[in-house]
Amino acid sequence: MAATSAPGSSADIQSISGVERDNEQTLDVQVLKDAAKRALVNGAKTLVLDSALAGPLGLVTEVALLKNHGVDKMFWLEPGPLTSTTTNVIYLCRPLIKYVKIIADQIKRSSKESHKYRYTLFLVPRTSTLVSRILEEEGVLGDLTISSYNLQFIPTEEDVISLEHDSAFKELWVDGDETIIYNSALALDALQHTFSRFPRIIGKGDYASKLAVLLTKPLPEQPAVSAGSLNPPTPFDSLIILDRHVDMITPLLTQLTYEGLVDELIGIKNSQVELPLSLLSPPSAPGSMNPSTSQSSATITPVTNEKTKKHILSASTDPLFAELRDLNFSSVGKRLNRVAHRIDEDYKARLEAKTVAQLRDFVGKLGGLKTEHEALRLHTGLSEMLVPQTRTELFNKSLEIQQNLLASYETTAQINTIEEMIAQGADMQTVVRLLCLAGITIGGIKTRLLENAKKEFLQAYGYHLLPLLLSLSASPLSVLLQTPPPASTAAPNKLPFTTVRKSLRLLIDDNPEALEELENDISYVYSGYAPISVRLVQCVAQKSGVMSNPAEKASADDRDGKGKGSTSKKLFAHPIVGWKGFEDVLSAIPGKTFDIVQKMPSGTGPETPSISAHLRPHEQPTTTVVFFLGGCTYTEIAALRWVSRQNKGRKFLIATTGIVSGASLVESLANDERRGPGK
Repeated sequence: MAATSAPGSSADIQSISGVERDNEQTLDVQVLKDAAKRALVNGAKTLVLDSALAGPLGLVTEVALLKNHGVDKMFWLEPGPLTSTTTNVIYLCRPLIKYVKIIADQIKRSSKESHKYRYTLFLVPRTSTLVSRILEEEGVLGDLTISSYNLQFIPTEEDVISLEHDSAFKELWVDGDETIIYNSALALDALQHTFSRFPRIIGKGDYASKLAVLLTKPLPEQPAVSAGSLNPPTPFDSLIILDRHVDMITPLLTQLTYEGLVDELIGIKNSQVELPLSLLSPPSAPGSMNPSTSQSSATITPVTNEKTKKHILSASTDPLFAELRDLNFSSVGKRLNRVAHRIDEDYKARLEAKTVAQLRDFVGKLGGLKTEHEALRLHTGLSEMLVPQTRTELFNKSLEIQQNLLASYETTAQINTIEEMIAQGADMQTVVRLLCLAGITIGGIKTRLLENAKKEFLQAYGYHLLPLLLSLSASPLSVLLQTPPPASTAAPNKLPFTTVRKSLRLLIDDNPEALEELENDISYVYSGYAPISVRLVQCVAQKSGVMSNPAEKASADDRDGKGKGSTSKKLFAHPIVGWKGFEDVLSAIPGKTFDIVQKMPSGTGPETPSISAHLRPHEQPTTTVVFFLGGCTYTEIAALRWVSRQNKGRKFLIATTGIVSGASLVESLANDERRGPGK
């Protein structure tokens, strides 16, 4: 369930990571998790839980903690009679009609059977008038107490907080349900009250603009969360809001970072991944502590042939994962090799220990070495699970099509290749992603080509997916574009991709060998393509990084002997001045552009950081919050971490409605709740 504290990472791992660990303070987002935990464990007896909330709750608390606070039994909220041995029944769910109907049915059944229960309904994240009306129509409103469990931002990493609302994208761009915008406004407002106010709200996108306007208006008061300090170490300097529709290209591409590829090929849900038991259980062989056997001991049976167990991937409990997660997958093997070699050298030190003091020092390190060895075994095995899948013909053909479409190379031939992939039995979501990517980058697929592709798609995967194709083509989503557009529909506002590609320097022609040695631009996350979303963040927070590579400059200085290392060449972050200098390219991208300067209240509390803190960031480190409305990918998180490492004085706190990938978006639109490759 919830992640627990583990031994800290060793200095040796940090020194070889290539990732600087500076001493600048960061916001303690753990207080958000603690507040959610305190609100939950309040003495419930029988807990009936919405299964979709199990994952988010697992990031907040443990089952053992719930039992210690009076939870006797736990049931999934599903149709059918409820058997409870206690008189107190607590329902915990999102305010959806289907759940309310089930609850009403269970209450009426127990009344007929003369069972007397005290019912309490906790709605996440807030109560709903619609729920009360339905319960009243069902005749059970007076039989239960309705309250809210204000589950908002959940810290998944020290620099990532998420609402863990997986269906946000579909609700906004297909269902037309804007509830998540209001819930996001409440969560961001609570963040302001916890740490400090956003002096400036900047962003791009129609729904993002609605969210920004909400944040400038008075919102209902919420329970206060103590940040543990009157003055946060790094007050906010701005909030950058991007809605997912502004950059639909990024999630359609195959993620090429280690964590991103795990999500693509295995699936990460609420920071958890299902892995074979043999990979998670420590080896029982007598010589298992010898790291030289780690490569052979990590040979993995395919997941489908072995029982699996959920494992939390978190940098707080796994120091090695912190070093690997944001690397391009091509660099992971070398990194694991170096770590294995270092651990092997540390074990050999026991043979050189001759005095009692030296032996005592080695014994003191033994626990940490064992933990590192187990982490090495886990990630070596996980990498070996990924490698065969990255070498398949269909996987590499998909990557080739993506690269060609991004470069606008022989676009008609790419559509034909996609049709060939349908005939070869490629995954449904892979084909949909490629067709949508072609529609966006080309500006619309020719009608004849698109109709042929749709026909073959439906014949291969089933006509039950016709609503999916219609949703992708319809406004406001409009990602499966055709040219010319149908006469019966209004012409969609297309992204001028070739113009934006040049203006924001999206396509970088990197040398593959240099990529392994120097990740000199955010484009490393897609092996040469920079996500539009992160480029837009750079337009606000790192303007020089849009048109040049700051890491490359630092490397050149190092080669000239001008510095001791790239970390010594870091410049202070410039103050936030909005979109200045990039107005033209912003106007070309569909969606509203906004830059709102909020009036700061008079006073000296955490909501009123000094003006000098914003005008001269080097006087006081600041935090920039980047919020993705509709979800963000692991590659975007990795790219923002890269941007954060290039300058002093500014940290990024990445906030999102949830973590998404191209597969999860397509499956949510297809009403396919299955998660994982090949489904």
